[in-house]
Amino acid sequence: MLDDRWVFYDDVKPEDQGNGVVRRVLAYSKDLMCVENTFEKGAVGALHHHPHTQITYVVSGKFEFEIEGVKKVVKAGDSMLKTDSVEHGCVCLEKGVLLDIFNPMREDFV
Repeated sequence: MLDDRWVFYDDVKPEDQGNGVVRRVLAYSKDLMCVENTFEKGAVGALHHHPHTQITYVVSGKFEFEIEGVKKVVKAGDSMLKTDSVEHGCVCLEKGVLLDIFNPMREDFV
């Protein structure tokens, strides 16, 4: 899928991450990656950090996010910026979907 111009959702294999989280790696190049994460209520995105800049857009649901020690509740339409190596994580309060954009791509996802 690297550098594919067209990525059709029905062709993307969902990857069960366990504990109520499913990941779909969508379009990506070496410089940019788009990833959809579906969360069941109560699912946790454990606190972590990585050397990628990440923007998260809340497509649906409600989440409590922690970014650099600050916690806020976000809902559909909200977005967050996480710069290189900033610690972050979330808890899903209402079943939902997050769309993550990474720069550069997450090689560990493919």
